[in-house]
Amino acid sequence: MSNLLRKIQLTGAMTILIATGIAFVIEVVHMIDIRSVLLPDLLLLFIYLEVIGMVTSYWRTLTIRLTYPLFIAITALSRLIILQKKDIEASSLIYESLAILILAISIVVLKIRKSKHLGTKIEKDEL
Repeated sequence: MSNLLRKIQLTGAMTILIATGIAFVIEVVHMIDIRSVLLPDLLLLFIYLEVIGMVTSYWRTLTIRLTYPLFIAITALSRLIILQKKDIEASSLIYESLAILILAISIVVLKIRKSKHLGTKIEKDEL
C-alpha cells in the first residue's frame, strides 16, 4: 500500500511539473506575440520557476521544503498588489503588505530554527 501511495504522489508531482512547464512556455509565447514584457508577466514566470523548483526538490528528497510555498505565496501577493488598480482602498493594500511581512517572518523563523545559535544542526537541503 505504501508503494502505491508513493507512486501516486510521484505521478502527481510529475503532472504538476509538466503542467507548470506547459504554462511557462505558453506565457513566454504570449509575451513574444504581444512583444511586451511587463512586471506581472515576470512575476508569473517566477512563480512557475518556484513551483518547478519545489517539484524537483520533492522528487529528489521526497519531502517538501516549507520555504518554497512561502516564497510562492509572497510572489503571488506581490503580483496581486501590482495588478490591482490604483483606486483600491488603502486598507486592502495594508492587509496584503502585512501578509507578505508575516510570510517573510515565517521564512526567517524557519531558517533560524536550526541555526548554529540555537545549537541544532541544519542540513543543506532541509530549508
